[in-house]
Parts: sequence; structure tokens; C-alpha cells
Amino acid sequence: MKLFVGLGNPGPKYERNRHNIGFMALDQIAADHGFSPWKSKFQALISEGVLGGEKVLLLKPQTFMNLSGQSVGEAMRFYKLTPADVVVLHDELDLAPGKARMKQGGGHAGHNGLRSIHSHIGADYARVRLGIGHPGHKDAVAGYVLRDFPKADEGWLDDLMRGISDGAAELAKGDGGKFMNAVALRVAPPRSSATKPKAEAKAEKAASEEVAPDTRSPLEKLMDKFK
Repeated sequence: MKLFVGLGNPGPKYERNRHNIGFMALDQIAADHGFSPWKSKFQALISEGVLGGEKVLLLKPQTFMNLSGQSVGEAMRFYKLTPADVVVLHDELDLAPGKARMKQGGGHAGHNGLRSIHSHIGADYARVRLGIGHPGHKDAVAGYVLRDFPKADEGWLDDLMRGISDGAAELAKGDGGKFMNAVALRVAPPRSSATKPKAEAKAEKAASEEVAPDTRSPLEKLMDKFK
């Protein structure tokens, strides 16, 4: 069994905050893959389903960010899981908006949700780091993460959420490479002819068109010059 943990703060006030991108990712997975309705357990909202043949529990701690580890530890003990069974999806200041990276183990980099999880289960769990960008100064971080995503971010945010959902089965199977490929196909799709620069598209069109043979007689060609 796999435990996917999304980090965020509970309640409608925080629902669209940058800090809640982990909750958003789990909501997308649950909606797209036919997971059970959310219910309260382990000081969290949980939803169950199957991804890639693996039973998966989605968990959104309702303890507020700074105490996320309490909920994660409780669920792990109940199901007798190890940190190797846990994947945490969270906001990442040090990645550009729309970027995603996988990480196994390591430090918490000052993230309060990860700090709490570290204190309850250790550091040997996987993370999906979801870029939200940095406000530019550490004193502005608290206000930045607790503000809603602006409308200008809705395009890349939707692509990122759909990419995570597309790759969720690979994530459950532990194939980080295929998971990241699925995300990349959403956030940076292969360039089609419709998105090529106009000059490049025009040149390709000209090259693909056959030139009709000139069947005019010498006299007709000469007369055409004087038209």
C-alpha cells in the first residue's frame, strides 16, 4: 500500500493558497481516478483507491501545516507502513512556478510541514516538490505562501495538476522517471506545427508543396513578359 500525503491548511480560507498546492494535487488524483469520497480519519481527510495495481491512500492532514506529521504518523502506524511507502506532495519556494521535481529523503529546507513529518517518521520518504516561485525576500515568504494563486497562474497550475494525475499510477509503482515524463508532457508538450514560428511553418509549407510544371510554349512565355 502507498500513502500519498498532500500538504496544506484546512478550511475554505486557505483552499486556493500557494501553500495548499499539495491538497490540490490529491484532489485532482481523487477526481480523475475514481477514488472514494473523502472522510475524516487520522486527523485528516482520506480517500482510497487503486493506481497502477497498487492500493493507495490519499491523505490531507487537517492539523494545519505545522503539525502535519501527527496525521502522517498516525496513518502509518495504523497500516504498518514504512517511510518507503510514503510520498509527500508539497509547495516548493526554490522551484519556478509550474516546475516539479522528485526527491528521495534529505532535509526539510525550512518547510514547516516537512519539518513536522521529519519529527514523526524521519526523513526517508519521497517528495514531489511543486514549484510556486519565491517572493524574493525571506521576510515576505509567510505572506506569499498564504496568498491565493493569482488568475495569471491558473493556466500552468491546471497543467501541472493534470500532469501529476496523468502520472499518478507510475508514482504509485515507484517509477519516478515515468511519473516526471507524464508531468512534462502536460507542462511542456512537444511543439506542434500550430505552435511553430510563422517563418518556420511557412518554409515547411512551401517545401512540401509541389511546383506545377511550366507547360507554356516559348511564344507564350515571351508574351507573358510583356503583360
